Amino acid sequence: MSLSVEPFEQRGLSCVRLRHPGGATADVSLHGAHVLSWKPAPARERLYLSPNASHAPGSAIRGGIPVIFPQFAARGPLTKHGFARLLEWRFAGLRDATPFGESAVFELDDDEHTRSLWPHRFGARLHVALSADALQVGLEVINRDESPFAFTAALHTYLRVAKLAAVELCGLESTPYEDSARRSAPMPASGAPVRFEGELDRVYANAPRALGLRDGDATLHLDAEGFRDTVVWNPGATLAASMGDLGAGEHLRFVCVEAGTVVDPVTLAPGERWLGVQRLRE
Repeated sequence: MSLSVEPFEQRGLSCVRLRHPGGATADVSLHGAHVLSWKPAPARERLYLSPNASHAPGSAIRGGIPVIFPQFAARGPLTKHGFARLLEWRFAGLRDATPFGESAVFELDDDEHTRSLWPHRFGARLHVALSADALQVGLEVINRDESPFAFTAALHTYLRVAKLAAVELCGLESTPYEDSARRSAPMPASGAPVRFEGELDRVYANAPRALGLRDGDATLHLDAEGFRDTVVWNPGATLAASMGDLGAGEHLRFVCVEAGTVVDPVTLAPGERWLGVQRLRE
């Protein structure tokens, strides 16, 4: 195995640090199987984690890569964004036989508590693969029930930016979108890269697989597999200031580009598996 694993604690949470021989690291909290940090090189953080994020049991962590399952946002009867990001996952260790080759695997299975919220037997697995210049995160869902079930899911990725006014997201120019900041109004394709001027909350259905986030002279490449949609979000100044786990001015430090399947749910037959992957590459 080329990766090494170092257990540690952060703000009272059990975490593991994945370290690549080339110097890259990724930190994952067992709370929510939440990727907190990705550094392709020492001192070069590519994810945003709010300095005001809550790390209390049962709370969602603001920033990093929250795992959204089995419900995206308020599109259903469950708590917003589902329960996966609020629960403790198990670290199953490093494995070679995964869709990504070597990866760290985190596991969440149904129990009495989850079935009281969502009455299905399931297995969820988060695969985190690290190379010298890339991070791959895969969400796998297994139906262990005796009947089909449906769900929506996303990787709610917070990407650190140097100067929000100079950021452009390329690749969605020809894709219509749903404007969630304006009561889910349907909007035509813009014909231009996405710029972040004020509150922005969009769902791009059946989005292109490959995107590029330009931040000044640097470009981060993003691509997805299995996930059909892309969600793009930044709260803007007013909303950020009203959020206790974010705060005034923090919206200038990140954008969210989320690989998701949120418009049309995934339906799994008994015994069936689904896998959605987001890759970040410098």
